[in-house]
Amino acid sequence: MNRFTTTTESEAVVAARRPDIWAVLTDPELLPRLTPLLTGIETDGDRWRWSMMRLAVLGVGIQPTFTERMRFTEGPEESRIDYTHEPPPDTHEFTGAEGWYLLRDAPGGTHLAIRLTLHVELPLSRLASPAVVGLMNVTLQHTGDRFVANLLRHLDADEVPGSRATR
Repeated sequence: MNRFTTTTESEAVVAARRPDIWAVLTDPELLPRLTPLLTGIETDGDRWRWSMMRLAVLGVGIQPTFTERMRFTEGPEESRIDYTHEPPPDTHEFTGAEGWYLLRDAPGGTHLAIRLTLHVELPLSRLASPAVVGLMNVTLQHTGDRFVANLLRHLDADEVPGSRATR
């Protein structure tokens, strides 16, 4: 088994109130309806178990399920969600994520910034890394774009023109 990792960051100003975006990002029942590939989230306090659709990576089938410790900090000027991969004791998960959402009030709406590092362990050679990470990047980009479109539609909001940046 080898571990493959990729990170993505994006930010935009959404023409919606921060509490409305916060309500979506903290709703484990709504998120799977807005996020492609995500089939469900089970919660146990601040631990959320994320389940995804079956995917094929260079001929290897995987159906990622991973547990994240969620930390929700809602403040008067900004709100933040941090998540850290934390499997239950005595278990091993082959997929995990680390990252955060940051929401700040901004002219015309809410500045939403996201950072996500995703890792997956696969029975593939390290030589496959460029192909695996490339596929992970394309999948994350597509999933993120569809999530944003679904979020905007759900909020009946638009993205403030010229505000999007992705790294």
